[in-house]
Amino acid sequence: MGKESRARVLKDNQAMAVARNIRISPRKLNLLAQQIRGKKVDRALNELTFSQKRIAGAVKKALQSAIANAENNHDLDVDDLIVKEASVGKNLVMKRFHPRARGNSGGIEKFFSQITIVVEEKREEKTAEAAAPAKKKTSGKKSAAKKPAAKAKKEAA
Repeated sequence: MGKESRARVLKDNQAMAVARNIRISPRKLNLLAQQIRGKKVDRALNELTFSQKRIAGAVKKALQSAIANAENNHDLDVDDLIVKEASVGKNLVMKRFHPRARGNSGGIEKFFSQITIVVEEKREEKTAEAAAPAKKKTSGKKSAAKKPAAKAKKEAA
């Protein structure tokens, strides 16, 4: 009887969270988003926890929401999650004015933005590392057969 549910946009091993109306400009928020893209979620949470940026708390909250969505709604393993995508977009702009000299005014725009965080489960295959052959270490000394050409000419003369 009710409305049909929307088709899932993401893959089965992905989860998403969106934080809207964050009171910072998109350019500044994108600097923080760049720091967490492609990293494991525990590493990204640590970087956001100890970041000096004012808005890091809101981004951390959005990342924790994406992790919780992955765990509770999609049954993904939290230890294998990475930040697949952290995209920043514009939101509303509050327009204010500041009085200036001789009856003029200067416009001030207060930007809002939003961040979309997509986390993905990627399992690390330990069997592939064990199957790869180990490289042999060579000693730093050169053999007598591989002398430089200049030394060979001096010895011949």
